[in-house]
Amino acid sequence: MIYRILLFVMLAFAVAACNNTENNKQKGEHAHEVGEKPDEHEHESEHAHEVEESHDGHEHESEHAHEVEESHDGHQHESEHASQESESHDGHEHEGVDAHEESETQDEQANEHQHDEIKVQYTAYNYSYELFAEADVFIVGETANVLSHFSKLPGFEALDRGAVSIILTVNGKTVKQTLGKPTRKGIYSFDITPEVAGTGTLSFRIDTSEITETDVEVFANQNEADIHAEHEEASQVNTINFTKEQSWKINFKTELPHKEPFGQVIKTVAKIEPTSGTEIVISAKTSGIIVFSDLNILEGYTVSKGQKLFAISTSGMSENNISVQLAQAKNNFENAEADYIRKKELANEKIISEKELQSAENQYENSKAVYENLTNNFSASGQSISSSMTGFVKQIFVSNGQFVGAGQPLITISQNQKLVLNAFVQQRYIGVLSAINSANIKTLHDNETYTFDELNGKVLSYGKSASEDNYLLPVYIQIDNKGSFVQGSFVQIYLKTLTNLRALTVPNSALLEEQGSYFVLVQKTPELFEKREIKIGATDGVRTEIISGLLQTEMVISKGAMLVKLSQSAGALDAHSGHVH
Repeated sequence: MIYRILLFVMLAFAVAACNNTENNKQKGEHAHEVGEKPDEHEHESEHAHEVEESHDGHEHESEHAHEVEESHDGHQHESEHASQESESHDGHEHEGVDAHEESETQDEQANEHQHDEIKVQYTAYNYSYELFAEADVFIVGETANVLSHFSKLPGFEALDRGAVSIILTVNGKTVKQTLGKPTRKGIYSFDITPEVAGTGTLSFRIDTSEITETDVEVFANQNEADIHAEHEEASQVNTINFTKEQSWKINFKTELPHKEPFGQVIKTVAKIEPTSGTEIVISAKTSGIIVFSDLNILEGYTVSKGQKLFAISTSGMSENNISVQLAQAKNNFENAEADYIRKKELANEKIISEKELQSAENQYENSKAVYENLTNNFSASGQSISSSMTGFVKQIFVSNGQFVGAGQPLITISQNQKLVLNAFVQQRYIGVLSAINSANIKTLHDNETYTFDELNGKVLSYGKSASEDNYLLPVYIQIDNKGSFVQGSFVQIYLKTLTNLRALTVPNSALLEEQGSYFVLVQKTPELFEKREIKIGATDGVRTEIISGLLQTEMVISKGAMLVKLSQSAGALDAHSGHVH
């Protein structure tokens, strides 16, 4: 009986060993798939349990079964722990999948947003208008918005009225839309749907004026448009955004640099003097007391030709009394006239000779001349002083009630219509004085600069020798007084010489200076400007030579550059701001 029990136990252990090997194999495969630990002794436990039930009367079998049961409990605990680890691992794996899907969704949304933001910008000019348009990408069959900004030239003011038409022509197929008035001041918002793909033209018609943009692309689908947009994205490094709406509110202008003759420039000062023939000095014709006819006659006072200015009174004077002289002249004239008439009758009757008649006639003419002279220039109160031309009072030499003698200067009248600028030049420029053909003049009191053409200027002459009291050489230039020029004052002058050399120049108002360096704002689009450092040469007071840093084809801000720069300091605008109209 004992042998049978032992044989049965050995057989049970053999079966358990085989099952354990199979379970270990399944445990490795399952742990590789889900990370769980297999139960190593599940079949062993079951077999021991059967042995316990069948042989509960045998002590050796019971002890062995108890040991197997304890082993089973320990492995069961490990199995539960492995199951928890596996569940935790599965949870993290699930979170990773969700995060990956969420990332893909965000990327898709970002790409869709990028597609929505793709804009194509067009800039074109004609003699009357500037066009700046931001358009959706043109795709066949899809409606594209074209937000168009129109500025009137040369002042760059917003187009605030009138009908405008947009015409898209591709491969002979035309799409057109007309708006009778602006959507907002200066802005026309068009919606057009292209019908065929290809390269064409986009035209805008304003009355009889037309602006055309060539090489406009229409794509067959969105994918082609996206590929093209990746290559067309413009750099915004060191740039300033300044919308058209902002530029319409200030004194703003852009222009291309000029390639023009630009020779040596001599910067100096000049004194403003009157031209000969445009200024007179009125003097006293007799001695007496000066009496002002109008107490408002002061320097700068405007007078007209023939206007009475002063009177010289001789009343009460023992010498050169005009009233006495006028009475004597009158008596002499009347006596000579009567004597001449009487002798003329006697001569007709042959009573007196022709010689006596001739003598009486001469006496009559002389007395008449003296009397008329006194009558025309004097009155009982004295001599009358009048202006002989229209102009203004430049200088008064006498005061009311002052005694003056004959020939003494009383007043200077100037017309101030034409002036002479006497420029003073250093002797080292003597070799180029003969080449001076133009000049720009800048007033010191208001910093206004005038060109030669504006003032109808003309070079009169230049000095060929220096005087003892002034080593500088004079250059005389005549101008019309179309500005606020004051005789006797000084101006700054830029004398320009003839040359065959050509230089690239920009207006002085386009230059920005920062700590000795100079910059210009180069237009990338009519709403985007690059701050560019340049090297400058000479200046003629109006334009400055550009040595490096700028191309002739690059448009710069020529008016309002400082305000555009200050807008950057006040806070940069978003690249797409200002266009949600």
